[in-house]
Amino acid sequence: MTTRTPGRPRAFDRDAALEKALVEFWRHGYEATSISTLTAAMGIRPPSLYAAFGDKRALFGECVRRYQERHGALVARALTEEPTAERAIARMLREMAADYTDPSHPPGCLIITATASHGPDCADVAEELRAMRLATRQSIADRIAADVRAGLLPDWTDVTGLATFFAAIVQGMSRQAQDGATRTDLERVAALAMHAWPPPPPNPPHPQAPQRPPAPPRAR
Repeated sequence: MTTRTPGRPRAFDRDAALEKALVEFWRHGYEATSISTLTAAMGIRPPSLYAAFGDKRALFGECVRRYQERHGALVARALTEEPTAERAIARMLREMAADYTDPSHPPGCLIITATASHGPDCADVAEELRAMRLATRQSIADRIAADVRAGLLPDWTDVTGLATFFAAIVQGMSRQAQDGATRTDLERVAALAMHAWPPPPPNPPHPQAPQRPPAPPRAR
């Protein structure tokens, strides 16, 4: 029979605790989520949190990586697997409509909302998430530019403007989900947004395979 040494911290499931921390940050944002609320949600004491994860900042970094693996990957898949940028971005928006309103987790996007409101002490966290959002916008622009080079879009296409437009749609969908929009609501937004897509040039080449730009990051 195994006995626990008096005073020794009780073992806990690190992976399960990390999942609960992710939900707390996702629901409340980085700054509003305190060590006390984290430990209460994770079912551990502060010394165990510090021993297992370092500090709040390091814990948040792990949560962001987990979020990217589970949710941010849909962007990379859409942009690399579809044969055209139009189909890739339409798929990306549809899948975001489903993910942002999935009742199994908090609404919206962690990368967009976690530092929507923050003080100077969280400036480094906000800048890190901002860089992730800009990287996603750039990956969208790269995918559009690849289709311009391939002759699938007219050469007058405003690549930067179009990428910025769709990045803004993504951010707006996240906010709408937090305000109670349904999956159907966001799918309608996604469908309407695609009306901004440029018309194809005369006699565009038929895409035989996805036009693959450099692999985009998984952050949203």
